[in-house]
Amino acid sequence: MLGSGDVQLYEVKAFIEDNRSWFIGQTVQRDGRLLFVTPMDPLFLILPYLIKSGKEGKFQPVDQVVMDEEFPECSKLLSCSRSLASLHHIAEEKEVGSLKFHRYSPEKTMDWLKKKAERTVAALKKRSISVGEGVKSTTYVRVKSEFQEEDYLRYAHGLISEYISGDLSKSLLRHLQLTELTSPKQAEPPSKKRKVSDGPVEAGEDYTKFNSADFARKPPKKMTTAQKALAKVDKTGMKPLSSFFSPKVKAEKK
Repeated sequence: MLGSGDVQLYEVKAFIEDNRSWFIGQTVQRDGRLLFVTPMDPLFLILPYLIKSGKEGKFQPVDQVVMDEEFPECSKLLSCSRSLASLHHIAEEKEVGSLKFHRYSPEKTMDWLKKKAERTVAALKKRSISVGEGVKSTTYVRVKSEFQEEDYLRYAHGLISEYISGDLSKSLLRHLQLTELTSPKQAEPPSKKRKVSDGPVEAGEDYTKFNSADFARKPPKKMTTAQKALAKVDKTGMKPLSSFFSPKVKAEKK
């Protein structure tokens, strides 16, 4: 969002929750969003246009570079007070008479983004903001009392990456001499899954390798002395034990 007179660029972020409203005087505002407005460096929005034109390798007037049919108002970015005065951070400049021409410079851009990261680290330290993997997400309190410089750099890199392309983010990571972290899931081997198809399912292992003797019926165990004595008892006329627990059938009245 551009401020009055297109002098300052602002970033607007909305905090949205369900079932939230504002009480304004004697009225209720249904839109309960909470808006955060902060100043933003216009170079972040000018940078993609310079990168695109830089592929030609030519010096061009910046007003011919920052052009977009889908966003015709993008030319207003050059009206910001910091735009033209800060272009030397991301582009090479050449003057011909009273005219200035620019060409995208990857080296200058990396140095500029590195300074942004270093300033972000300084701001985090000044405000004692905890960063790194040891931070508890609910309280933002680090488990360990020591903070590593790498944790601050990675956190700053993550914040800046929200405003640049993925390729620039990777280049900045290397420029900061940080290694790319891989998630634990990527390091684990892929789990075995059953293949679903219309064809017959084949066994994954050869079960014929087992010895048939392993599946032979084992001989019955020897009977104890008490079991032998019970087997010799004459059970004629004796009811089975289960009959004592079966429901009795009532006789029908005639």
